[in-house]
Amino acid sequence: MTQRHDIRLGADIGGTFTDIALDVRGRLFSTKVLTNYAAPEQAILDGIDIVIRDAGIAPGDIGIVIHGTTLATNALIERRGAKTALVTTEGFRDVIEMRTENRFEQYDLDLVLPRPLIPREDRFAVRGRIDAQGRELQPLDEAALETLADVIAERGFGAVAIGFIHSYMNPAHEQRARDILAGRLSIPISISAEVSPQMREFERFNTVCANAYVRPQMADYLSRLQVRLKEMGADCPVFMIHSGGGLISVETASEFPVRLVESGPAGGAIFAADIARRFGLERVVSYDMGGTTAKICLIEDYQPHTARTFEVARTYRFCKGSGMPISIPVIEMIEIGAGGGSIAWVDTMGRIQAGPESAASEPGPACYQRGGERPAITDADLVLGKLDPDNFAGGKIRLSLDNAGAAIARDVGDRLALSPEAAAFGIVEVVDENMANAARVHAVENGKNISENTMIAFGGAAPLHAARLCEKLGVERCLVPQGAGVGSAIGFLKAPFGYEALASKIMGLSKFDAGTVNAMLDDLKATAEGFVRAGTDGAIVREITAFMRYAGQGWEIPVTLPDRAFAAADTAMFETAFKQRYARFFGRAVEGPEIEFVTWSVKAQDVRPEGERFVLETDGAAVAVPARRGVFDPASGTALETAIVPRDTLCPGARVAGPAVIVERETSTVVTSPFDAVIQVDGSILLVRKGR
Repeated sequence: MTQRHDIRLGADIGGTFTDIALDVRGRLFSTKVLTNYAAPEQAILDGIDIVIRDAGIAPGDIGIVIHGTTLATNALIERRGAKTALVTTEGFRDVIEMRTENRFEQYDLDLVLPRPLIPREDRFAVRGRIDAQGRELQPLDEAALETLADVIAERGFGAVAIGFIHSYMNPAHEQRARDILAGRLSIPISISAEVSPQMREFERFNTVCANAYVRPQMADYLSRLQVRLKEMGADCPVFMIHSGGGLISVETASEFPVRLVESGPAGGAIFAADIARRFGLERVVSYDMGGTTAKICLIEDYQPHTARTFEVARTYRFCKGSGMPISIPVIEMIEIGAGGGSIAWVDTMGRIQAGPESAASEPGPACYQRGGERPAITDADLVLGKLDPDNFAGGKIRLSLDNAGAAIARDVGDRLALSPEAAAFGIVEVVDENMANAARVHAVENGKNISENTMIAFGGAAPLHAARLCEKLGVERCLVPQGAGVGSAIGFLKAPFGYEALASKIMGLSKFDAGTVNAMLDDLKATAEGFVRAGTDGAIVREITAFMRYAGQGWEIPVTLPDRAFAAADTAMFETAFKQRYARFFGRAVEGPEIEFVTWSVKAQDVRPEGERFVLETDGAAVAVPARRGVFDPASGTALETAIVPRDTLCPGARVAGPAVIVERETSTVVTSPFDAVIQVDGSILLVRKGR
């Protein structure tokens, strides 16, 4: 099967909305429907019905479905996975509870560590030991595993995770343990040597636990989705987007569902990177705000920043180490609970807060008239005039201004002696400031100045808040692309078939063994390309990365290397490449200490066309304004008569002076008074600061 399909469909299940994007030979059709928590696949089917009707095609005409979902992430955050048993090496039963013993909040005397995903009574230790070089020190206790299988069956576990010490060097014990348990059990079994073959046992054990925890639920969901798509006539292949931004088969996703964590946001980052490439923007910050969360990602040279680990469900906002570590390749971003459905409240000190709790799609914000009574950010945006109550989500959802005002007054305004409008302004200011702080922290952690970037805003709620966020961050320009309301789903359509395979093998540069490294890289290349070939028979490109450090350091940095067999004479090249990369991170290299290889990575993906290039238009000609309404302006602190302009009436080169609201079916772009909007040749909206 090739990757060339005339008709492609992307489906992104979010916490509040499910977004559908259909590409029919270059024409885009899209829609948003409320997420169905009882049957998530139903929202996809409902959305498909809408877009194929608009496009005038039948379900059987769809050539490929590309899907991303937050279901795995939500199952981890809300602890709604299977009852899971962890089988580990004797003496290491409490690794996932002891963590790294690092105090992520140094001076908090009441520090509370996150609960481990698997409680202690569900963790089982067996004898058997592999050393750090992969040699067997103690044979595996196979008799104990046979007895343990009976215990697991009697106690009704739904999944098993196996994590043995140093299995990334030698997986033989984990593989044998799986064989023994599988012979007596009929539940899914995950081993860490396959899920996350990297050093650092806390992160590796936690990752295999997370994979096993969500595996039954995700396998059941993906099976139902495939069946129901076929029942409606869409008998086409289904692929999943993973957290690293590539596509994998449904079968792989069912076996390694932890790779789907952050899959939706990854699609958004791909979408933003594609826009950046088309306009030649080398430094970009993407801003993705949906119904439940908001995400910030840095994009340099048209590539999103990536990482090998990330955290889910941080218990302390912005605080590294306070969440659940997942050790897999991922597009690096910072995420906070600040979406359109995030609930506003007043804390004991009389401060307005927003999120992380969300009204989601059920019951939704108060203005949805679906049973929600607590005020959400969408309610505040409605009270401030940013939203048209009769034209939200293309008119599919009628918003109640009375419900929104009453909820804000009851839970925020009355408590602080504020009018509903003032309380609504306070809510959105807190949200925007939280997002600005998160963006600053993320940029500083990466050694970047956020104000030097162009923002690309997408997601249903981001265009409503992007201009104000730019004001706070000192960002001069912001692009709101076509289809911004369903940006992640469009990003799925642009994602390559790709996979990244990793393996840890600590080796000093002075003891570099070319034969051993080349053999390991050959295995990684075969693994990565095997996953890619499940979706394409086209040309494949590879990227080789070594994660290196000075001996004794606690972490390592990525160093890109040529894709070829290495020889002993390459040690000078390795040293030069590492020192150059180290100096880029930390200002200068260090002379003297031994340099070590820690982990090797092979990323394979198919070759994709880059698309048409555009020149950014920053001037434009003023256009007549068809209508106005009162919209609260944060700069003046009062409601101003604001231009209301349908996006589909604006031609390339048109300039709309702020304040204005540019409306479309899936979102609205608020142009605050310090900005003007200029329509680009591809229909994107450029917000540019007046006088710049």
